[in-house]
Amino acid sequence: MLRYIYADELNRFPELAKSMFRDRADQFKTRLGWDVSVDENGEERDQYDDLNPLYVIWEEADGRHGGSMRFLPTTGPVMVNEVFGHLTGGAPICSPLIWECTRFCLARYASPNVAAALMLGGGEIMTGFGVRHFAGVFDARMVRIYKAIGSSPEVLGSEGQGRDKISVGLWEFTPEARERVAKRAGISPELSRLWFTTAFGGAKTSRFAMVG
Repeated sequence: MLRYIYADELNRFPELAKSMFRDRADQFKTRLGWDVSVDENGEERDQYDDLNPLYVIWEEADGRHGGSMRFLPTTGPVMVNEVFGHLTGGAPICSPLIWECTRFCLARYASPNVAAALMLGGGEIMTGFGVRHFAGVFDARMVRIYKAIGSSPEVLGSEGQGRDKISVGLWEFTPEARERVAKRAGISPELSRLWFTTAFGGAKTSRFAMVG
């Protein structure tokens, strides 16, 4: 199932949180060779995890992490501006209607539908909180995954060639895209919406909006 959890709530889900950060270390450090920090517990974290982001996490039946993404509003510190701002010509992306999505992670044992399920969860955030776009940095390997899911971004800027190419993109989530992604995930739109409303109740705004 999909869970929507702010960082300061992760202590309520210790096994899920631990396996998420360890899977991030496995994906980004071990498999992809990124220059990321892994602590003595084998967990990958960075400074943006300290800003109380919202995580969308696919929880497996045994309670472990199957995949996840991390969200922050672009009105505050975000990687797309602070680390990759040169990819957009130095013009920062800053709007309450645009959130950054980072750390798209899939566990080694994740089933084929998990990537689409995460994208569906992102779409629920857009619909539920009135977000217009997600901004994010992605590498060449993700292009095929996005196409397969049925949710490809508008590319704002790129650098590098071949497998080393990285880009900044903007995603929107139309009703048509929602249907495609839900079908790919094997999750009904009604169940997807139920998971979101269970997490947030009748809230129309995120905690980001409340803290301004």
